[in-house]
Amino acid sequence: MDDHFDELRSLSAADAGGGMTRHLLVSVHDVAPRFEGEVDRLLDLIGETVGQSRVTMLVVPRHWNSQPIRPGSPFAARIRDWSQQGVEMFAHGWTHRDDSRHVGLAAFKARHMTASEGEFLGLSEGEALLRMQQGKALIEDIIGAPVRGFVAPAWLYSEGARHALGEAGFELAEDHMRVWAPMEEDRRLAGGPVITWASRSQSRRASSLAAALVLRRALRRCRVARVGLHPGDTRHESLLASIRATLKALSATHTPANYVDLLSKGAAR
Repeated sequence: MDDHFDELRSLSAADAGGGMTRHLLVSVHDVAPRFEGEVDRLLDLIGETVGQSRVTMLVVPRHWNSQPIRPGSPFAARIRDWSQQGVEMFAHGWTHRDDSRHVGLAAFKARHMTASEGEFLGLSEGEALLRMQQGKALIEDIIGAPVRGFVAPAWLYSEGARHALGEAGFELAEDHMRVWAPMEEDRRLAGGPVITWASRSQSRRASSLAAALVLRRALRRCRVARVGLHPGDTRHESLLASIRATLKALSATHTPANYVDLLSKGAAR
């Protein structure tokens, strides 16, 4: 956490007094049929505060190999409709499930940063590329437009997965601390921690509420603020209240945007 605030201090100092537009990026993770109701609730909440036209959806084609998204299905039609309304569509893994065996730092991340959700943490470059290509092709077939970004489940990447991003044709990628352009020699587009909430336990909920309170104040002077929402957030009114307060606070200082807006040279951080 200290590293996060060191990063914020440096970003705030660099951005202070700048005349550039500040961007607010809001993403809905784990867009899949099994979470359709939760996604709708999150979209309603976003619509109350920043509007739905500038949201980014992170689509999982086969979430935990259950209820896969099939072209021509009612859920696929909804994805296409959202895309046609201006929602930005990113690929978010293939299954979202981590079946790899980990050692060292990766084992620590798999155990403490996610609950078997870090699908790309232990993948080789070849396997990561295959899953990226499959997900990208499926979503593009559904929406009839390019999928320009990828975010790994739980924001966790193996070295091979990072190398595969550009080969898979993704112009944008994100982890917890930055957004970058894989096809431009990993050009950094934005920095600073993404605000997100943890719903798995009471202690995690409490810590994420405290972090959100601090970060939504700290990010006000940064050029790019990111907020990531998950279906599990909708099960706790305390998290929904925090999300609402965070979106309202940041939309007062930042303009809602899509990730693709960061690709202009002038927006790079």
